Amino acid sequence: MELFLLSKEGTGSKMRAMSTNEYSNLLPEVNTEVFIQSYKHNGSLHRTWCKAHVLEATDDRFVTVTNKAWVIESDGRKWLTREPAVCFFWTHRWYNVIAMLRKAGIYYYCNLASPSLFDGEAIKNIDYDLDVKLYPDLSYQILDENEYNMHARDMHYPKKVMNIVERTVNELIDDMDLAKDPFNQECIEKYYAIYQNMMSTAG
Repeated sequence: MELFLLSKEGTGSKMRAMSTNEYSNLLPEVNTEVFIQSYKHNGSLHRTWCKAHVLEATDDRFVTVTNKAWVIESDGRKWLTREPAVCFFWTHRWYNVIAMLRKAGIYYYCNLASPSLFDGEAIKNIDYDLDVKLYPDLSYQILDENEYNMHARDMHYPKKVMNIVERTVNELIDDMDLAKDPFNQECIEKYYAIYQNMMSTAG
């Protein structure tokens, strides 16, 4: 399936429809910092992370770390991330994962979203509202179902997209139950160690 975004129209924050094939050969450079931007189905900018350090970039996925990064919401509000997080963005999967490293353990926040792409400026995707949160005790919670239903109606989500998003929720939960990467401590610790080594080398 081709994706619905992503190229700026003039200097505004809206995005026009564009196939991921147009950016298929673009990869962020490892050990550099990039922006992360999520959009809504209507093309409006949803959220921007102003700094993400690239650990891995392949045709399949991008892995980054955010640490004390400013986040800008669609209404202009800004906040600073409280803990480091290892973030996974797939180019062919309809979700992305933020693994937050806290004293109480690793908390996973999984955003149901279009496959991600890098356009030379930022890692970008379309947010489809639903989230699955996985706690250190391995319990999980599905979030924002009301928002998903409202936006599906108001933004006219295609039925094909809704089927993919809703099926992906179940696939995510299955992967969590099986502790597949990245839903295990070893995976997160491996990537965070890579980040720490990059930072110590740079220092």
